[in-house]
Amino acid sequence: MFATFHQFFLDLQNVTLPSIGAAIALLFAGIVVQQYIIKPFIKWSGQLFEKRGKEFEARVITQFSSAIRFAFVICIIFISASIILDKWLITHPKTTNLFWSFMLFFMFKGIADVISHYIEHPQSVYAQQKPEQQHILMPFFLRIGKVTIYVVALFAIASLWNFNVNGFLTGIGLTGVAIAFGIRDTLGHFFGGMSVALDKPFQIGDWVATEDQKIEGIVEDVNLRSTVIQTGDKGLVYIPNAYLANRPIYNLSKRQKRKCEYYLYVSTANSEAILREVCEHLQQQIYLHKDTEKEVIHVYVDELRPTSYRILVRFFVATNDGGQMQAVKQDILFATQQIFEQAGIEYAEDELWIQM
Repeated sequence: MFATFHQFFLDLQNVTLPSIGAAIALLFAGIVVQQYIIKPFIKWSGQLFEKRGKEFEARVITQFSSAIRFAFVICIIFISASIILDKWLITHPKTTNLFWSFMLFFMFKGIADVISHYIEHPQSVYAQQKPEQQHILMPFFLRIGKVTIYVVALFAIASLWNFNVNGFLTGIGLTGVAIAFGIRDTLGHFFGGMSVALDKPFQIGDWVATEDQKIEGIVEDVNLRSTVIQTGDKGLVYIPNAYLANRPIYNLSKRQKRKCEYYLYVSTANSEAILREVCEHLQQQIYLHKDTEKEVIHVYVDELRPTSYRILVRFFVATNDGGQMQAVKQDILFATQQIFEQAGIEYAEDELWIQM
């Protein structure tokens, strides 16, 4: 490569003004063509495919725009230099490797740009899939693919210059164990992400919570090292993938009903017969509510204390909406108050009347 540049500067001694003028004119014309002809044409082609419903083809053409235009400019530069030096540099033994290195670079850059688009806009992938086909770690695998593209590009360009790839790989193998020990935590997060990919516990956009309920929100993205969750206050939490792989994660988006459970405390001065009647009446009111599940309704005295009874109230609401669940709970609490007043129930004075 250095010999190529050295020879290039030696050849500059024989250039003429007409050749320089022709090269500059060609270079200027090439820049104008790529800016005002090639760029609009690529944009129009992408819009045409998009109108025909071919979203993927449209994205590929659009994202390849930059790589195609830069590759075109490089071709113009080589042709202009060929005019100046009176040598066809694209096929010249000393410059052909340089030219094809640029072409390979822009080809792989175009592929990487397509992958980057889908990493930044995962909804573009999911929009073309059915819910059961959507994969939570699509951005995760896309990032791996992007890194792979860069590695392949590096080795492809190195092979043009007869770089000793085998020796380089051997060196990597000898230091691989030491590197693995040095980045074992990072590898743990990486394989944690792979574990999540195999189990498929959630999708992008799902509402999840950790077992201790300290982190709860919507899954925004899954990176190589961590999963991004947006909490209720619009904050972003980055949870290491190894943490997700080793702890229970609740996928709240998959719930079809919400449990509502609380306790009521009444005085032991109330008679057993009245308490039984009140519990049955309240259970009937819960059953009659249009939004409650009918299979599981519990209203029972479940604990005896020195001066009070504890009444357990447990039922399920046929919704995954927290607001709707609270509205149903409010209805049942008002109904409870009316039932207690009609039955003349005495509340416990030395206990918290209601505990959630």
